[in-house]
Amino acid sequence: MAGLTTQSSVKVIGANGQITLGKQFAGRQVLIEEQEPGVWLVRIATVIPDNERWLHSPQAAADLQNALAWAKTNPPADTSTDAVLEKLNAQS
Repeated sequence: MAGLTTQSSVKVIGANGQITLGKQFAGRQVLIEEQEPGVWLVRIATVIPDNERWLHSPQAAADLQNALAWAKTNPPADTSTDAVLEKLNAQS
């Protein structure tokens, strides 16, 4: 593991309870852990909503790879566009 570098800076908590970490972190999600009163650990995180967690499973990844491989060997074609449109119109 590379050497650990620590950078300290002094920030002032504004009247609204916010601090600014810098533009390089704008829009990022963070985890804030209060390790003890007055001591916080702020870590950049990627949060995955519960209803999307299945997308990150090994089975979903394998299914996606299979679908991409199929799409690569089966390029789209306009040969049956009229038949597909008729079928879709009949279903509605």
